[in-house]
Amino acid sequence: MITILILIVVAVLVFAAFAAGHWYAWRRVVRDTTARRSTLRRVGTAVFIAGPVLGLAAIRDDMPGIPFAFEGVIDWPGFMWLALFLYLVLALAVGELLRPLLRWWLARRDTGTTEPAGQPGGKPAAGDLVAAVPPADPDQESVVAVAPQTDHEPDGPAAQALSRRVFVSRVVGGAAAAAALGTVGYGTYGVMRGPQVKRLTVPLAKLPRTAHGFRIAVVSDIHLGPILGRRFTQRVVDTINSTQPDLIAVVGDLVDGSVEDLASAVEPLTQLSARHGSYFVTGNHEYFNEPAEWIDKIRELGLRPLENARTELPGFDLAGVNDVQGEQSGQGPDFAKALGDRDRTRTAVLLAHQPVVIDDAVTHGVDLQLSGHTHGGQLWPGPLLAGLANPTVAGLERYGDTQLYVSRGAGVWGPPVRVGAPSDITVVELASAQA
Repeated sequence: MITILILIVVAVLVFAAFAAGHWYAWRRVVRDTTARRSTLRRVGTAVFIAGPVLGLAAIRDDMPGIPFAFEGVIDWPGFMWLALFLYLVLALAVGELLRPLLRWWLARRDTGTTEPAGQPGGKPAAGDLVAAVPPADPDQESVVAVAPQTDHEPDGPAAQALSRRVFVSRVVGGAAAAAALGTVGYGTYGVMRGPQVKRLTVPLAKLPRTAHGFRIAVVSDIHLGPILGRRFTQRVVDTINSTQPDLIAVVGDLVDGSVEDLASAVEPLTQLSARHGSYFVTGNHEYFNEPAEWIDKIRELGLRPLENARTELPGFDLAGVNDVQGEQSGQGPDFAKALGDRDRTRTAVLLAHQPVVIDDAVTHGVDLQLSGHTHGGQLWPGPLLAGLANPTVAGLERYGDTQLYVSRGAGVWGPPVRVGAPSDITVVELASAQA
């Protein structure tokens, strides 16, 4: 009961923060820059209502009653809005620091201007018209004096201050919107062009000379689903095959959907080509979509699943363990089964989706663990948050006698956007100390 209450409180707080962030962004970008009943304000308000609604709908992996083909129609704008909202809020937060500086500069500039046309001292001559003064608060009506000059003169300094406030709001809001759009646009381009090849040499003390230079193409987190489909799969396959690896390792989170919905999307995987074959281990997302069916499908595609299993290759052992998500259904990682009875004088390379199992890998004498899961954080400041839950977010690190390499992944989950964490397919070249 206490756990449920905690979850409810957390959910309420998260939703409140989500709503408050949208109100803040709407106020700065729409309310502070447009007139009360203008078309621009109506359009902007409509966008700030539809965006979060689509975003919340897109977060749900499975939408009951909605055909899979139609889910992408919701996911694309919904997830894109969430990415845009993130960087809009960050840019507006930076803008808050610039607002007082910009107002100060404008005030200094205005104090140095020449007197306005008309009588000396800045007073308009009789018969002159007073120009319209844009209101600082767009909810106030603009005041336009069209009568000849009278004894009731508009407050010039106050009018200038109001005008400056509107100008600053439009400059900061426009710059923040442009920065967010540019960031998300570039991040989307990076995803849709496909992962880039990264090459890494890993020295292994026990690796024999005969296995020196053995190349493993590591790909993780492709996340085929409503957004990334068959065309993206083909791009990934072509990139992997272009590296001419000795072995291909797919380390989890291949799909976000059922076999029925994604049969066509995964078909290009039959084209994967490597001298010693292609291997697969489950990721946490496989357990959201009938993992047994996917394992059978993976075999049909020509990949060999390593379900807490090991195979001997020339010069080293290749092992794989199920993802920790499988523990909820009794199918979790079993290191004893995969590695318990092996010859420890041989090098062991382990495929495990999540980096968090590194302690078990160290205990069982693994020389190199290949993982994914983190996406490298995917969207900055994501790497900072991912570092709280994972020993390594991306790259190669050593833990005792075991080295851990974490790929940023080839695809995405959620927004088809990457910022500060480019996608990759990594060719890991094993190096023998005896060579």
